[in-house]
Amino acid sequence: MGKIFAIGDIHGCNSKLETLMEKLHINEKEDTIIFMGDYVDRGPDSKGVVDSILEIRKTIDNVICLEGNHEQMFLNYYRERRDEELFMHNGGLRTLISYGFMREGQAENLNVSESHMRFFSTLQPFYETDRYVFVHAGLRPGIPLEQQNTDDLLWIRYDFINSPYDFGKTVIFGHTPISYTAPHIEKNKIGIDTGAVFGGKLTCLELPEMIIHQV
Repeated sequence: MGKIFAIGDIHGCNSKLETLMEKLHINEKEDTIIFMGDYVDRGPDSKGVVDSILEIRKTIDNVICLEGNHEQMFLNYYRERRDEELFMHNGGLRTLISYGFMREGQAENLNVSESHMRFFSTLQPFYETDRYVFVHAGLRPGIPLEQQNTDDLLWIRYDFINSPYDFGKTVIFGHTPISYTAPHIEKNKIGIDTGAVFGGKLTCLELPEMIIHQV
């Protein structure tokens, strides 16, 4: 197996993603890119982030895209107009604007392309290798991976972050920007959301060498 490049929460910061990708030396056939979820909301170009990832998939064979809680909120709103207040409170308006939805403050004629809907609908809840578990938010301590609740995978914070529990593998996660400058590294877990949309860094963790790339 080649190297793994895990990229933290992007949140519509497509220019940062483009700059980061230019810095990475990826073997298109052997290496794996893992996007940790939260591609949309809050930042200026959610649609552009998805476009960029779809382009990356055309040239790099192994691209894993995890689901974040913001993709869950977007799908709930787009498909069923459910949890609108939650979606808007968490930056959903910026996503709608990036897709050209907004007219005079109202969401009209919602029309996400088929390729983008396929992207959102096929995101993975987690990804596992022999040494690592990659998940957007974290894991509930004491529960086997296959029995984890989806809400925990997408939303859990300090019950996971503050736990010394040995999950059997190092858990790589996003979701909670503990620092805006550096990954949060513990023996049992590594957090790589460094608050790109809040003025922090967009972080890529290169494994197994533990090399940190940031923009």
